[in-house]
Amino acid sequence: MALSHIALVGLGAMGLPMATNLVAAGFAVRGYDLRPESRAALAEAGGSAAETPAGAAAGADALLLMVVNAAQAEDVLFAQGALDALAPDGIVVLTATCPPRSVEHLAERVAAAGRRFVDAPVSGGVVGAQAGSLTIMAAAPAATLAALRPALDALGDRIFHVGERPGQGATVKAVNQLLCGVHIAAAAEALALAGRVGVDLGVVLEILSGSSAASWMLRDRGPRMLEDAPQVTSAVDIFVKDLGIVLEAGRGAGAALPLAALAHQLFVSTSGRGDGAADDSQVIRAYRRLNGDGA
Repeated sequence: MALSHIALVGLGAMGLPMATNLVAAGFAVRGYDLRPESRAALAEAGGSAAETPAGAAAGADALLLMVVNAAQAEDVLFAQGALDALAPDGIVVLTATCPPRSVEHLAERVAAAGRRFVDAPVSGGVVGAQAGSLTIMAAAPAATLAALRPALDALGDRIFHVGERPGQGATVKAVNQLLCGVHIAAAAEALALAGRVGVDLGVVLEILSGSSAASWMLRDRGPRMLEDAPQVTSAVDIFVKDLGIVLEAGRGAGAALPLAALAHQLFVSTSGRGDGAADDSQVIRAYRRLNGDGA
């Protein structure tokens, strides 16, 4: 199957740049989002806007779902008719972070309708979506992935075939998010301690970033932990959701995840105090409150 027409549902902070990158790569892209301004932005970028998910998917070769969770994906595909509107033998591509068992269930229903399914969560955030440099963890039969590969190449520069069964991509993404969440929380704990004893945090961050204690998250989130209101590139509530998925995956696999559970509680605490929309670096506020240092 020559891939030419692509539908994308979910034109948010990541979905819209993903759609525009597909347009730039020469695909005919039709998109849907609840927000009229997002649909208009896609049209301005050379795509076309649909008034419903089914309208976006009508006759498309592939349907990318950049939605919040598995429940939204299920609603779009089945309740709103997008799956039935997709071309026969079309490909449903789930790029959202979802629990592995939910992905397996969705894939079974898609296959029963005669369509193909690719479990392809992405990592790289808004910056990666804009740059077309996402990491894509795809699980699907090799032939299906080969058919979809030209579209994936427009979205990411690190594309991995992690397995052939639905849920395997979701599991790899859960492992990724486990480390991301724990690393952010650990960096926040270290900087909160340094701040508590009055050390210059800029100096501490420079030392740690060049030492064996460094991590990608420390280098990226650390400077924003020193700001009162940094620009949001990934919200606290995203890790409330994603670490919840990690813990669900752990329960399903019978795996103990104590560090992930603790990190999850720190993000939940930060969100519960009204900071869920803040940049995820602001999980450091949970430590400051625990230490009696204010916000």
